Amino acid sequence: MEEQNWLKRTDLALEAKEMFVEENPEKKHELDGIIIHEFEQENVKLTRVEIDQEGSERVGKNPGEYITLESQELRKPNQTFDKKMAVLLANELKRLIKIHQITNESTCLIVGLGNGYVTPDALGPNAINQLYVTTHLFKLHPEVVQEGYRPVSAFTPSVMGLTGLETSDVIFGVVKEINPDFVIVIDALAARSIDRVNATIQLSDTGIHPGSGVGNDRKEISESTIGVPVFSIGIPTVVDAVTITTDTLDYLLKHFGKQMDQQDQARTVLAPSGMTFGEKPEYDEEDLPDEDSRKAYMGMVGNLSIEEKRKLISEVLQPMGHNLMVTPKEVDEVVNRLSRVIASGINQGLHPKINQDNSADFLK
Repeated sequence: MEEQNWLKRTDLALEAKEMFVEENPEKKHELDGIIIHEFEQENVKLTRVEIDQEGSERVGKNPGEYITLESQELRKPNQTFDKKMAVLLANELKRLIKIHQITNESTCLIVGLGNGYVTPDALGPNAINQLYVTTHLFKLHPEVVQEGYRPVSAFTPSVMGLTGLETSDVIFGVVKEINPDFVIVIDALAARSIDRVNATIQLSDTGIHPGSGVGNDRKEISESTIGVPVFSIGIPTVVDAVTITTDTLDYLLKHFGKQMDQQDQARTVLAPSGMTFGEKPEYDEEDLPDEDSRKAYMGMVGNLSIEEKRKLISEVLQPMGHNLMVTPKEVDEVVNRLSRVIASGINQGLHPKINQDNSADFLK
């Protein structure tokens, strides 16, 4: 199984579905057991992926619903847009809670997974510090609690490398002691596409396998293991070197193809990408040049499929130990900001009293 670890570098259900199609192109129309609903509003794409047992066996994800909110705007500091994403996340969380017949009075435990000392992995611990925690008020000062709030507890179990304890065992112990009605787990994820790093929020009702996206699979935390519904929320903050290299080769070919179209089939010298005068280029599959052109640019590598390129690059990098996990250089600011978005979305999703206006202090 070790030689196939490159296939597991994603925590996103959307990417797991894409991997299945890439590996089985002849079965791309045979996604029985997987139902996908897509919605777009301005510059945000909302996707709901429903996976049953048959679909689970195809893509390797637990049965349940996976919701993704995607936007490149999420990478940019924009308080107005951050509030919009928090509201969208809150609405989807409310919808899942309602599906599982959880009432407004049900108690919740929120767990912030990850290592707070490693910035790309600090999403969970950072978000925990910005939540409305109320259980102690219900127990000690119930007279001061207004209607529209539910009992919420939160903690960060840290990671085995710092505690020596299996993270899931710590969570199981806390759940057994306080007996919440449901659990929310927050964690940083790994993506299989450069475009989705720091640009995608995933919410699911299937629980989580901590560390699975970076090849450090821990015990599953889900309803089947702890006995109560488990919702997971995460944002991919890292991507591996195989993905970066594969995507770069793909972008390079699409760049050549786009320049050929713009310059009448390459009769003139290819213009550098900087000639776009600050505009971010956008590439799609139609920009790929034909097979002869791809072979002329990159030889035999040019005509390999995306999945074949991934395999080849993995076979080169893995034995040398060079398949590093990479994160953007501005990760410090991004993780701090996105943890506020996650916290605001959870606060609004759990407490009916909280809305976009009176939770704005979390997004300053």
